[in-house]
Amino acid sequence: MKYLAQIWNSKGLRNKILFSIFGILVFRFVGQISIPNADLAAIQGIFQKNALLGAFNILTGGSAEHFSILLMGLSPYINASIIVQLLTVISPRLEALSKEGEQGQKKLSQYTRWLTVPLALLQSYGMIALLNRGSSTPIVPNIDQASVILPIMLTVTAGTVFLMWIGELMTEKGIGNGISLLIFAGIITAIPQTIAQNLFIAQQDTGKIVGFGVTILITIALAVFVILVTEAQRKIPITYAGRGVRMNGGDPASLPIRINQAGMIPIIFAVSVTSFPGLIAQFLVNAKSEWLRTAAGFVQTHFTVDSLAYILVYGFMIMFFTFFYVSITFNPEKVAENIQKNGGYIPGIRPGTQTVEYIKNVSNRLNLWGGLFIGFVALLPILLSSFMSSDIGSLPLLLGGAGMIIVVGVVLEIIRQINAQLIMHDYQKFY
Repeated sequence: MKYLAQIWNSKGLRNKILFSIFGILVFRFVGQISIPNADLAAIQGIFQKNALLGAFNILTGGSAEHFSILLMGLSPYINASIIVQLLTVISPRLEALSKEGEQGQKKLSQYTRWLTVPLALLQSYGMIALLNRGSSTPIVPNIDQASVILPIMLTVTAGTVFLMWIGELMTEKGIGNGISLLIFAGIITAIPQTIAQNLFIAQQDTGKIVGFGVTILITIALAVFVILVTEAQRKIPITYAGRGVRMNGGDPASLPIRINQAGMIPIIFAVSVTSFPGLIAQFLVNAKSEWLRTAAGFVQTHFTVDSLAYILVYGFMIMFFTFFYVSITFNPEKVAENIQKNGGYIPGIRPGTQTVEYIKNVSNRLNLWGGLFIGFVALLPILLSSFMSSDIGSLPLLLGGAGMIIVVGVVLEIIRQINAQLIMHDYQKFY
């Protein structure tokens, strides 16, 4: 209670938190507005039968299942971010922009926003067509006509742009990263429904009460494990000239590097990429070309959520995006330069090139373990459902692996920012 009182008494922090909550409420309200004349029963039946669409629906906070004006959620924005970050490695101009500090990042963010619009338009058509093909009854009457589908596409695209705007406003005026908070809110809102489903199943079959209890214990154990690894870090000792290894008589000076440096970003990117082939295959399963139908059927047969191919591709993409994202956000050369400018050095390591290589090697080793950790947590629910008994495996975890990492990462980041704001508020009292 004292902690909450401190938060409430800090006017600036209180306003930021209230603004973030308001943004989430707007997201949840708008997400319930369905496209007019849509057959919601048919759409919900499609999402219940398709695991890939179900995973996509979680990231949209249920907006896709309701055929909402936020049908695509932030998926186009996430895909635009992936494309822009990949291009920073390929394009010298974009790479130079990424190294220009805050101004360069603002320019890259602007490119991401512009790219989001055409991607949202294309993805909205693909999603609408996919849902319509997967339903035994038309989702919207005469949806094949351009005069019907085009306004829906524009509405869904506007919904994505609106959601992106809300997320950026929350980042600017709220607490934490607004985009991450919106994804977090979408995942959290699915928990009550999952609990209700598990309780209903256990009520219908008393033999599954044990399974329900086990899923709760596994979810709690997974949450603890994720928190411990997320907070774990390797501290590289730093010695400063004339000050020994301790700063002001306190703890030894060090350079902390987290095991999970990439946070939740790799798993968000990996979910978007690995769900793409299955969605495209469902769209092409009725194509006129025979080879396209054959390829689509092969993907649908061998690239299901619990298939070995999906697990391998999903795990590989998580590892790839872990190393890729950290290579963009963590610069060993700059870190080594800052240490040297402050008169510091790593004991036993020469300043300059050796320091850069040492920090880079430590970061790469931690990335390996961080990527394996993220992959293990993301794949654990899939493996549990495949290898555990039907009494337990048929009941879903309250939070999947991807959702768990995202939720824990967002909550820990919010707590860190709140604590930093409280320290700043207390510090300003003396001035």
